[in-house]
Amino acid sequence: MSGSSRIVAVLGPTNTGKTHYAIERMLGHRTGVIGLPLRLLAREIYDKIVAVRGPSVVALVTGEERIVPPRTQYWVCTVEAMPEGMGADFVAVDEIQLCADPERGHVFTDRLLRARGTSETLFLGSDTMRGPIAALVPEAQFVRRERMSQLVYSGSKKISRMPARSAIVGFSVENVYAIAELLRRQKGGAAVVMGALSPRTRNAQVDLYQNGEVDYLVATDAIGMGLNLDVNHVAFSSLTKFDGRRMRPLAPNELAQIAGRAGRGMSDGTFGVTGEAPPLDEGVAQAIMDSRFTPMKKLNWRNAALRFGSVDALIDSLEVGPTGEHLTKARPADDLNVLKSLSQVIEVMARASDGQSVRLLWDVCRIPDFRGISHGEHASLLEVIYGHLHERGSIPDDFMARQIRRIDRMDGDIDALSKRLAYIRTWTYVAQRNGWVRDESHWREETRTVEDRLSDALHDRLTQRFVDRRTSVLLRRLKQKEALLAEVNDKGEVTVEGEFVGRLEGFRFIPDKAAQGTEAKALKSASLQALAPQFHLRADRFYNAPDTEIDFTDQGGLMWGEYAVGKLVAGAEPLKPVVEVFVDEAAGPDVEQKVQRRLQHFIDRKVAALFEPLLNLSRDEELTGLAKGFAFRMVEALGVLPRAHVAQEVKDLDQDARGALRKHGIRFGQFTIFMPLLLKPAPTRLRLVLWALSSGLQEFPEAPPPGLVTVPVAKDAPQGYDTMCGYRDAGERSIRIDMLERLADMLRAEDSRGGFEAKPDMLSITGMTLEQFADLMQGLGYKAERGEREKVKPTPAEPVPDTTEAATPETAADTPEQPVAEENPAPETTSEEVATPAEASAEATESPEAVAEAPATEPASDEPEVEVFFTFTWGRQRPQNRGPRREQRQGQGKGKPRGKPQEGRGKPQGKKGGKPQGAKTFSSRPPKKEKAIDPDNPFAAALMGLKDGN
Repeated sequence: MSGSSRIVAVLGPTNTGKTHYAIERMLGHRTGVIGLPLRLLAREIYDKIVAVRGPSVVALVTGEERIVPPRTQYWVCTVEAMPEGMGADFVAVDEIQLCADPERGHVFTDRLLRARGTSETLFLGSDTMRGPIAALVPEAQFVRRERMSQLVYSGSKKISRMPARSAIVGFSVENVYAIAELLRRQKGGAAVVMGALSPRTRNAQVDLYQNGEVDYLVATDAIGMGLNLDVNHVAFSSLTKFDGRRMRPLAPNELAQIAGRAGRGMSDGTFGVTGEAPPLDEGVAQAIMDSRFTPMKKLNWRNAALRFGSVDALIDSLEVGPTGEHLTKARPADDLNVLKSLSQVIEVMARASDGQSVRLLWDVCRIPDFRGISHGEHASLLEVIYGHLHERGSIPDDFMARQIRRIDRMDGDIDALSKRLAYIRTWTYVAQRNGWVRDESHWREETRTVEDRLSDALHDRLTQRFVDRRTSVLLRRLKQKEALLAEVNDKGEVTVEGEFVGRLEGFRFIPDKAAQGTEAKALKSASLQALAPQFHLRADRFYNAPDTEIDFTDQGGLMWGEYAVGKLVAGAEPLKPVVEVFVDEAAGPDVEQKVQRRLQHFIDRKVAALFEPLLNLSRDEELTGLAKGFAFRMVEALGVLPRAHVAQEVKDLDQDARGALRKHGIRFGQFTIFMPLLLKPAPTRLRLVLWALSSGLQEFPEAPPPGLVTVPVAKDAPQGYDTMCGYRDAGERSIRIDMLERLADMLRAEDSRGGFEAKPDMLSITGMTLEQFADLMQGLGYKAERGEREKVKPTPAEPVPDTTEAATPETAADTPEQPVAEENPAPETTSEEVATPAEASAEATESPEAVAEAPATEPASDEPEVEVFFTFTWGRQRPQNRGPRREQRQGQGKGKPRGKPQEGRGKPQGKKGGKPQGAKTFSSRPPKKEKAIDPDNPFAAALMGLKDGN
């Protein structure tokens, strides 16, 4: 087509008369083509133009319908079916904003870029398309049209209070039918309009509404694409829809497209929500009323310059990416997916050996999947059609007859008729292709006749009282005391005698929410009677299910897949919780007992697996005396016990007792007695649930994220929560107890009385900044005195350390004394060592050395550089008349105290190699003979200091 025509983009909200304007412009030219987004809308526009110009000059071309008179002047088409290369004077594309649609957008983008009339081209749509059109079609002119009436948000209304002449919008067939049934009972009836309906069925349903036989219309978002109805109010029953891949919320511009159907012409309209849909956000509602939406940035695009030399070349050309910032590659459409599937079939590839065969294969792949059964089924059908066309040149008459004969049945319910209507659309589409069948007129008429009969039958079903029909069927079967047949699909949906009655969630039946009054009672009675065998079948399947299908929640719930089937309650002992099941009474005691046994087996095995060291400890018959009592305390505390709570018991244990306990993996730390194996995430998660149960908590706290060395202190957590998580609160953060013991080992070598500074290794294992570390130390009982001093610059001979490299675990691992990467694995790795602290805090991204010195901003060259440091001293007061510290007593006879004395005014200088300043007094008296200290305990000296401090 010529690119010299006048191109105009007519943009604006709904009810601005854009489509009416395009029709007038087209009829002002000798020839014209208009592309519309829906088959239903194309039929509506076709009927309007026929009424003005007559049927002899107007053509209708859609995927399933083709009416082309010999003297056609005006073509009304779906966008996909727009003819190319005709040289029409006028071309228009409606709803051009669908260029951004993930499924069909590439077709609209192609028309935007390539469809042109020789005299005039119009693009109609939302004002959000102004930017992309201006960028991609720079010669385009823009015309803004304002809405002819006001649109007002009216909030939420119940369906029972819905005003007359309202359209209620749902986004699934089930939702639409449920709302229609409810309106039938409460308001006398409703018409149904969906995009999947044939034009004949849709027109019959709309006539019910337009003629006033019913005052309510239930529709999908199909009414948002230009269907002109006398609607005063639009109500959304949902604000989310399934877009073919996932459930997603509707964007404000999508809501506006549908809401704009209210208030046609000069009449004002309203919109709101109903049912389970939440009220619209105030900003969203105002944006819809003002027609202000986020401009579109990207349009979906697919290459139109296809290569038919081979199937692989065709696929490659379809997967070419766009150029330019306003285009994005469209996700693979159904036709491309089918082409890829068929390219794996040897027979198909053997047939598609030349350009003509490849082009035919592509035409077959473009047959839409009207049936929507599965991708595999659709590909198999197209393989058969391609085989007939390639081998015989057309589809055999007997094959077409068999396919249509199977569909040509008027019995069944709405779903059955809807499926048959979808099936016949496939063969209607095939019959419309030139040269695909021998007698085109016959098969086009045959498929059209069957579609019309199915459409009429579906219209009859839609206008019936299906709620009354369902209730009457169930009540009649109940009165006759006949066995009812219930079926449960993989989604838990329950049907009785083919009628949807509710959902089975685990072992509890949830009746259909739409049923009320007499109908609800009938549904529940019939459902529970029919579900009795289903409960037993499901219980058998659950009893034989592996443990991997069952899990517990952080709140003590027990889940089978996505369904709750029970909960944990406190037992006689913390490690022996009991199960309470969620089973309907109608299921019977046998089902309840089977579910209860299976869940009890599951939790018992889970406890046995995750707390095996603790259970072995409790069953050790060789433990006696104090060791056995201490083991009981450990079991009672679920494997984690603050040392301060059992200080005397620990003191009373002799070396044999401690050795026996260590064989079970118990570690005697300075702050905590614990079993490292039980610090892993899985035992910690279960320990919190068991602790919450035994403590009688109403709300169970959750475990911290695994692998972190420190976490913020939980302000409102119950007492003991930090210990059960495997942490200890210290200041504003909690530190993992195994890492705390490693820190204590480092602190043991420091002079806690004279003062010391934080070493890089201390900051490294905690993953903290210097300020955070000072707060942590204060939480552990130390005093932290902040100071500043002149920074000692490194000598030129020494290389400048790379701060970024020092921040990595690999660099920190080079420290000879504390190889972080090897000594800090996560609890899952080993029982004694823990995860790298680099995960602990995003704030500790600098190297420990850089953090420790915390330099100020870059000073002037003539000013000394200043650094911040902290001096830590033990902050708890020692009782008077107590002997010297144990370190000092142990230092007798060695000529020097334990730890390095610091230089300066009694504060550590922060640099290695400093000389001591000031005298210190040490006792020369022989140490008092007392209970021997376990030499295996790395904190023996620190423990004695703690004992003296207490």
